[in-house]
Amino acid sequence: MSNLMKDKIVAVTGAASGIGLECARTMLREGATAVLIDRDSERLEQLQAELGPQARTITLDLLDNDQVDAMLDRILEVAGTLDALHVNAGMYVGGPAVDGDPNEWERALQLNNAAAFRCVRAVLPYMVERGSGDILFTSSISGVVPVVWEPIYTASKFAVQAFAHSTRRQLLDKGVRVGCVLPGPVVTALIDDWPKAKMEEALAAGSLMQPTDVAEAVLFMLSRPRNIVIRDLTILPTSLDL
Repeated sequence: MSNLMKDKIVAVTGAASGIGLECARTMLREGATAVLIDRDSERLEQLQAELGPQARTITLDLLDNDQVDAMLDRILEVAGTLDALHVNAGMYVGGPAVDGDPNEWERALQLNNAAAFRCVRAVLPYMVERGSGDILFTSSISGVVPVVWEPIYTASKFAVQAFAHSTRRQLLDKGVRVGCVLPGPVVTALIDDWPKAKMEEALAAGSLMQPTDVAEAVLFMLSRPRNIVIRDLTILPTSLDL
């Protein structure tokens, strides 16, 4: 432990598993207080006991607008302040557009875009008033490269990139940094619906990363001196052909 995030308060959405959980673990290891936000109350209760007193938990449904709008108050209640919000929660949808489920598409876009942007709006006035803060999105390589087997997910991540960087430019003189980490394929529940053959091929070829790899990138971004912003950090397994 090098205490890169000592005394910082970092809130992470979608923190009960996968990338979000590993990012929260990394923040804790580096001296931060981590606020884990997720809808899975049972899992959060387990994690609270496992991770110790510097971990705080908030059960919150990101698809409930009223709950998201009240998110800052709940963060302040459990942690006192907020230095960084990691907008991580998301949903993966892959497959051909021709036979996709539009209802599933709508849910993915609501979570990956509308809810994510609403989370930012919930905390942004507080950060601007303080003159300091970080907003960090878990985006994707799909946000800059149109991936043929996931048009809806790709569309949602292109929107994340657009929102993040137009907002970042609005905040240049406000002391609030906005950035995106853009991983390639990561072994998480988000890709459970990959075709079995594609998953096996990717694992055999070494073209998947682990959540811990993303967490280390997030730590690097959030621990830079305040005069530096990492706008985008793309991380890929070396054997990924994309």
